[in-house]
Amino acid sequence: MDHHHHHNHQAPVLKKVTNAFVVGIVLNLFYVVVQVGIGLKINSLSLLSDAGHNFLDVAALALSLLAFKLARMRVTKKYTYGYKKASILISLFNAVILLVSIGAIIYESIHRFQNPQALPGITIAIVALIGTAINGISAFMFFKDKEKDLNIKSAFLHLIADALFSLGIVAGGIAIYYTQLYWIDPLLSVVICLIIIYSTWDLLKDSLRLSLDGVPIDINIENIESIVGPIDGVISFHHLHVWAMSTTENAMTAHLVVSNSLSNQEIINIKKQIKHELEHVKINHVTLEIELENEICSTPDCNNL
Repeated sequence: MDHHHHHNHQAPVLKKVTNAFVVGIVLNLFYVVVQVGIGLKINSLSLLSDAGHNFLDVAALALSLLAFKLARMRVTKKYTYGYKKASILISLFNAVILLVSIGAIIYESIHRFQNPQALPGITIAIVALIGTAINGISAFMFFKDKEKDLNIKSAFLHLIADALFSLGIVAGGIAIYYTQLYWIDPLLSVVICLIIIYSTWDLLKDSLRLSLDGVPIDINIENIESIVGPIDGVISFHHLHVWAMSTTENAMTAHLVVSNSLSNQEIINIKKQIKHELEHVKINHVTLEIELENEICSTPDCNNL
């Protein structure tokens, strides 16, 4: 019953997020076409390079949408957890894509410092302003749910990065038009890229942690111990493992040592209570191996809790 309630609670959120991905992909793909067309017409390398960067972000959004679809596919005999882990791997891949694309922009910016190019500032500013609006609107659709899932956070960061970069190009285009100082464009690019790297680094670390089955950042082992330890009938527990099944679901396994005096029904009730309590700290799938007090205390592992 609890699982069914959790599923229904998430369904509207997932539908809203899926729609946000579709709208974001369509809007940004349209903007890439506009950038390429105008960039070729006025021979603007900045617009063309930014179009390439935006196209990578369109691909990243598409991959994130794919991750959501894969995570909800049925389990099979070969994939007994289904494809939930794909959401974590794609989140890691998206973080790497974002950092690589930023690296390419910084490289191009350094090159432009050495060889400044004359640019039609106002035209570039107008096109970039359109990009700022499109990416800002797209990012806003993910803002509310960005802390609930790494792929949503990844999409939000990609779109905010694009919006900031486009806004920098707007400022650069206007400044170039009035000052003819063409090095302003690459300078703004470097500053914006450094800001994006700072915000993306946590995403990369979190994705890598989950890919290696590390404890999710919002799960506290000491908190789990404080929840399970005081429950009546629980003597101790050990072999505790917590990992992420996907970017939205966490799992835990543990050996639970209980009093010899408990009946089977009392043990079942303890397990239900533990699972219910752990749902409140974002652990959705709990597997407990029960050991009686006299069994565990007759083994060499008795004190290895």
